[in-house]
Amino acid sequence: MSEGLAAATTVPGTAAETSPDNPWPLQLLSQKLKMHIDRAPSAWVEGQVIELNRRGTNAYLTLRDIDAEISLPASVWTKVLDRQETPLERGSRVVALIKAEFWLKTGRLNMSVKDIRPVGLGDLLARIERLRHALAAEGLFSDARKKRLPLLPHRIGLITGRDSDAKKDVLRNAALRWPAVEFEIREVAVQGNTAVAQVIAALRELDAHPDVDVIVIARGGGALEDLLPFSSEELIRAVSGAATPVVSAIGHEADRPILDDVADLRASTPTDAAKRIVPDVVEELARVRQARDQLRRGVTRLVERESDRLATLRSRPVLASPEVIVSVRHDDVERLKGRSQAAVTTAVARAADQLVHLKAQVRALSPQKTLDRGYAVVQLADGGPVPGTGRDVVRHPDQAPSGTSLSVRVAGGRFTAESTGGQEPAED
Repeated sequence: MSEGLAAATTVPGTAAETSPDNPWPLQLLSQKLKMHIDRAPSAWVEGQVIELNRRGTNAYLTLRDIDAEISLPASVWTKVLDRQETPLERGSRVVALIKAEFWLKTGRLNMSVKDIRPVGLGDLLARIERLRHALAAEGLFSDARKKRLPLLPHRIGLITGRDSDAKKDVLRNAALRWPAVEFEIREVAVQGNTAVAQVIAALRELDAHPDVDVIVIARGGGALEDLLPFSSEELIRAVSGAATPVVSAIGHEADRPILDDVADLRASTPTDAAKRIVPDVVEELARVRQARDQLRRGVTRLVERESDRLATLRSRPVLASPEVIVSVRHDDVERLKGRSQAAVTTAVARAADQLVHLKAQVRALSPQKTLDRGYAVVQLADGGPVPGTGRDVVRHPDQAPSGTSLSVRVAGGRFTAESTGGQEPAED
């Protein structure tokens, strides 16, 4: 008994502690796997039934993922299937409550379906609307995020089904509208579980292409289940993150996948997409002709208006006889010249008269005139000043005592004299 306890204590406590010399018993590994798997909760999963076989009270089915090549076998009691109002069949879209089970004796892992429900059209629509509202709340459908399409794209990226009518419609109608249009085409699956991955891969490839100016995702009409890939959240976020403008052309006018909301432009049909991404060459040529006609009329009116203005200006007298400007100014100059000369002559004559008058006044007041009237200027003979006065003119008899030599200036010249003494002037 003690040896058994000793052996038990040497068993590793965890899988990481096992080794070739100290392994776990297979029973212990199976027990631990079962304990771990039994603790795992049940989970609701969505998928498509691709196989369904009934064997007595048990049924075996295989579920495949909606958007990927992943499948899972599972078992279900037939009574669970019998509870369904509509019998399940291959291709049905379902949600199933699955619990992982581990069979201890055989070491087999089994996926047991505890409940299963078909996904109806109403459920799909409700799920799409919930996703639509959630993405709208994030702002993925905001007009501010939408990019403007180029007026005339250099090259158009087209994502569509292989040899599909949608592809032919886009190519034919675009070429009819603009024969020189170029396309970069990516043919992908547009329904089924690989559609989302292929469309996203093509979108990213075209978005990175330097010559692609706009990307069109086109598909013809179909059932709601066929258009579900274009409401995939993964695809919607890829379109939202694209740098190149994206045009959605899915189904018919009534079809409304979420791709229509996130795309930069929604076309009701592939044909409508072709009409909206390239201009009509006929209409553009008509607009060019119309613009040229408008320009021609505008230029003609401008030339005519300016010609009339030139004619009006040329008809004016100053332009009809340009020499008038010179002759008028010449007459003005001559007239002003005559007035200037007259004014100068008058001023000179007046100044000359004033000069004569002043000369007469000056002469009348000059000492010579006084001498001419018989007066004389008496000075000392030596020309010096009269003693006691500081002047050189004798003004009083006392200033020339008897015997004083004098110089007398009269109108005719000078002569010398000698004073004989003073005498009082006679009274008048």
